[in-house]
Amino acid sequence: SQPNQNLGGTNPMQIGSGVQVASVGRDIGQGTLINTGQPLDMAIEGAGYFVLNDGQRDVYTRVGSFAVDSDYYLVDPATGNRLQRIGSEGVADGFQDASSNDIRIPYDVALPAKSTETLSYTGNLSANLTDPTVNVLSSGTEYTKDGAVASENMLLTDLDQASGLVDGDQIEITGTDHDGNPVSVTFDVFDAGVSKTVGDLLTAISNSFPGSTASLASGQIVLTDDQSGYSQTDLLLRMSAGSTGTLELPRFFKVVSAGGLATRDTNVEIFDSQGISHVLSASFVRTDTANTWDLVLTNITGDVELVDRRVKGITFLANGSYGGLGGASPDSASFQLRFAHDPTNTRTISVNLGTIGEFNGLSQFGGASTVAPSGQDGYASGWLSSLSVNKEGVLVGVFTNGIRRDLAAICLATFQNPAGLESIGNNYFTTSTNSGDAVPTKALAGGAGAVRGGSLEKSNVEVAAEFVNMIQAQNGFQANARTIRVANEMLRELTNLIR
Repeated sequence: SQPNQNLGGTNPMQIGSGVQVASVGRDIGQGTLINTGQPLDMAIEGAGYFVLNDGQRDVYTRVGSFAVDSDYYLVDPATGNRLQRIGSEGVADGFQDASSNDIRIPYDVALPAKSTETLSYTGNLSANLTDPTVNVLSSGTEYTKDGAVASENMLLTDLDQASGLVDGDQIEITGTDHDGNPVSVTFDVFDAGVSKTVGDLLTAISNSFPGSTASLASGQIVLTDDQSGYSQTDLLLRMSAGSTGTLELPRFFKVVSAGGLATRDTNVEIFDSQGISHVLSASFVRTDTANTWDLVLTNITGDVELVDRRVKGITFLANGSYGGLGGASPDSASFQLRFAHDPTNTRTISVNLGTIGEFNGLSQFGGASTVAPSGQDGYASGWLSSLSVNKEGVLVGVFTNGIRRDLAAICLATFQNPAGLESIGNNYFTTSTNSGDAVPTKALAGGAGAVRGGSLEKSNVEVAAEFVNMIQAQNGFQANARTIRVANEMLRELTNLIR
């Protein structure tokens, strides 16, 4: 009531209009990261949320415990929601579907083989070592008659490797001589209707290559220079296009010993387009020109035809650094060859020898030659064997062939007001009118933090402090209850006394 002339005003008497909860605040601070050792466990160190899709909408979470389902999708195993990706990583290799942001782990997809296209060499070629060698070529094909090693007086038509040779058939003798001059001679298999002998073929080869002598060693045709030193002798035998019969001839002659004032032999494994490995042997040979070397492909395993086996004129500058390919018409730094499974396609393997004027490839200093292959870009096919995630949130797969590939980039989302996100259960959140729209980004970009693989983020609830608060609240409640009980007992006793 309000005051009047005789009485003062009285206050209202109300029940139940006291304390109420004003709001509930969520602690969105960084939690402690713990190592789990599981490659698909992930934690965000800094701002951001993982983005998952439940089939209808995107949801967001800081819980990074993921697994691969039976369809090879990366999911939250508790709900089946699929983790989302961002960017184009993994699309070109066929690991990810360009039309979907769901992340697939390609355990069911093979990494296709890649043929070698570039071969690199690094190391030193001796500037002062001199050890002249004799150039020796060998057919690698052993000629026989009735299984016995052939001799020079045997007829070509009697060889086990011959079939249907007739008068008019010819063998083309081509290559380059000691000085690099081209050689092209035609050898008639028959003379006046009579088959010529193996010795006749050897004589024709020797006559075609002045300064070199052809012979038969253990049934193989061998062409040997008459003197040591730098040599460009190379031999190739082919049946002429108009020949009716056949004689098994080598796809190329192996260089048993490369002729040079000094040599350095190397071996490296390369791959063809089917992922089949081949061992490529090559020799660096010092030429007659100062500070100049050649690189000769001496042999390669498998059924391969050599088209261009020599890189000419590798020069060095006065300070020992690589000087590029010299000469009036510089050669190409590459080998050319054809594989038997793809005989119409000439494959070029570029040879990386370094940067002119620098020491990041070949060098020429005094002392021993140490040059060796430093890498090649081919590989066999392979299957995914292990996974990891880097701090940029990129899933990296290691395949059985040793190749590493980026499989996908994990999508993170940032918000203008992350405290305004609405909880929808299962540690998931969705946007609200007060959180702002999600901004998709990669880790370490757009304000998002780093992704730590093999780790999980602990809850940021201070359990010890909250436990103490609970005990204090309980003690306070008990104290209040005891006070009320004592007052009640006093009132009861007072009532009894009045009675």
